[in-house]
Amino acid sequence: MQNHQFIVSLLVSNHAGVLTRVSSLFARRSFNIDSITAGVTEDPSLSRMTIVSWGDDYLREQIVKQLQKLVDVKKVQLMQRDKIVIRELMIVKIRVKKGELPEVMQAISAYRSNVVDLSPDSIVIEITGEPTKLNAFLAYVAPYEIIEMCRTGPTAMGRSTYCLENETY
Repeated sequence: MQNHQFIVSLLVSNHAGVLTRVSSLFARRSFNIDSITAGVTEDPSLSRMTIVSWGDDYLREQIVKQLQKLVDVKKVQLMQRDKIVIRELMIVKIRVKKGELPEVMQAISAYRSNVVDLSPDSIVIEITGEPTKLNAFLAYVAPYEIIEMCRTGPTAMGRSTYCLENETY
């Protein structure tokens, strides 16, 4: 079986320790987490987690089954890529030498990103989109010196009526 990247979305109780229990499950079972995002939902008693991982069909099934056993997990859904919107946030600081700012500004415009800080020797850029867009932006600015960078990891939501809902809470 071939390994593929997959996204699992969860609705969980919004209280201390839930993220630890979820990540501990992955560690105990030797499942890898590429990224994890979590935040409160429209219902303050629930948080939504988006976990990105890699594995074959068997591993994906095991992850879903093990997550469903956790008391604080209200809903687990393996997201179907063709039915979701995926977004990630990246903030990157680039060293800008004299004369390079116009070129960097063109890239910022082309990638629909924003300048969030500007100093005489560096620029901080905020960019959102699918991970492939962020990777392309990084490849474009690679000739400049990337001083530092941070990424949130992907978060996903279903298109149209494809929703992560929980009828049992």
